[in-house]
Amino acid sequence: MEPKLVTGEGGYVLEDVPHLSDYLPDLPTFHNPIQDNPAYSVVKQYFVHDEDTVVQNVGLLNLKLAKIVHIMFIMGAATYNDGKPKVILAYFLILQAVHHKDGPRGNYFRRQGPRQMIYFEPDEVTACIVTCGGLCPGLNTVIRELVCSLDYLYGVKRVFGIEGGYKGFYSRNIIPLTPRSVNNIHKRGGTVLGTSRGGYVTSKIVDSIQDRGINQVIVYIIGGDGTQRGASVIYQVIDKSFGFDTAVEEAQRAINAAHVEAESVENGIGLVKLMGRDSGFIAMYATLANRDVDCCLIPESPFYLEGPGGLYEFIEERIRANGHMVIVIAEGAGETLDERDDSGNKLFKDVGLWMSHKIKDYFAAPKRMQITLKYIDPTYMIRAVPSNASDNVYCAILAQSAIHGAMAGYTGFTVGTVNGRNCYIPFYRIVEGQNKVVITDRMWARVLSSTNQPSFMNPPKDAVAAATKASNDRENGIEEIKLRKIKPSENHVGDHHLMCNGFSNGI
Repeated sequence: MEPKLVTGEGGYVLEDVPHLSDYLPDLPTFHNPIQDNPAYSVVKQYFVHDEDTVVQNVGLLNLKLAKIVHIMFIMGAATYNDGKPKVILAYFLILQAVHHKDGPRGNYFRRQGPRQMIYFEPDEVTACIVTCGGLCPGLNTVIRELVCSLDYLYGVKRVFGIEGGYKGFYSRNIIPLTPRSVNNIHKRGGTVLGTSRGGYVTSKIVDSIQDRGINQVIVYIIGGDGTQRGASVIYQVIDKSFGFDTAVEEAQRAINAAHVEAESVENGIGLVKLMGRDSGFIAMYATLANRDVDCCLIPESPFYLEGPGGLYEFIEERIRANGHMVIVIAEGAGETLDERDDSGNKLFKDVGLWMSHKIKDYFAAPKRMQITLKYIDPTYMIRAVPSNASDNVYCAILAQSAIHGAMAGYTGFTVGTVNGRNCYIPFYRIVEGQNKVVITDRMWARVLSSTNQPSFMNPPKDAVAAATKASNDRENGIEEIKLRKIKPSENHVGDHHLMCNGFSNGI
């Protein structure tokens, strides 16, 4: 998909999403039925202006200008000619702003929300919903909100569900979805539509859409780093994806259990593996939320085992000091395998099981302390639970945002929160990279402060040699860690981001 860029004065760049009128310029428009909806009658300005955009980033000079505009807004001076606000600031942060296209320079995305004119006659719409890739808390909430909002807000009565992921378009029957049939599904984990990973044929999907008379497709895509490659991969800009808060909350159960096990025996170690193939956000936030974790290992922060300052030495020191230890490790920590599944995901060995064996083998040597290690892998338990309250609210907002965009004629976009504002992001941005933990950022420093673990940034030469040798071993058929040596000055910046969300709609 070619970028659709709109430029303005002062370096303004709007990274716009495709619109049906780009391909069919003579499409008729219709008044949005929301204007007659009692639920919106209390809202002072329920339609989004076509020129409202969301700031992705601005430079230092522009921040100064934005502050001036903020002051002018408070004084009532920053207005359009018709008296409408020129700048709307969210909370107290300048970056959480909605700007007119003639505002300060920087990159912008189109703001989400209902438009006054729509490009679909609701009575003629046939919509469908599909869930793809891995499970995540909140899938059923999104399905429910899509069905209910299409009906209650726009009067769309023909909504169908595609069973079994992308392949379900041509390999299974579609099922009708109504507000009544989806009324209680948000209380359940998983997805009522079923899902699959990869293995679909795009041409068959297109043929099926045409044969079934579907003129509006709302595709929900979710995954840590690869389950949404049918539409693309989540990118670096979105603040967070839904299901994240629930996953972090549920991870506490596993960490608490590991802490109890470790505390209850002499020299106890509790080892917990959490989701995170290429990014350690869940492990990082779960560690910060729990406060009982002694060491957090993530893919973005290389670590070594042997020698002074290595993981083995730290484990021994912490156990001697406290009598027990809790370790949280993300599933992609230290791995560099290149095998991939049908969706392009790396096929990692079980790094948690590998780490468990390595620690046990190290302390089994003569003259070393005797330990008791308990390994807990809650991966599938975490992603299969119903979403919590905050994720339910977020899911509802994203679902409604996708519907507003689809009815307004936009296509080929994902819905996400950028700098605290919901907006539409074009698919081409999604392929640019994954969101990674920045180990030179304050948030990772907070983790190190909480756990009091070493940064493992400067391994000694003998530790490098030992770790490199260990990476060639094949004990128990488990792939060893391959050390990635970095300089202290390097900035390892990289889905969401473990879990990613998006909505695509097309004709």
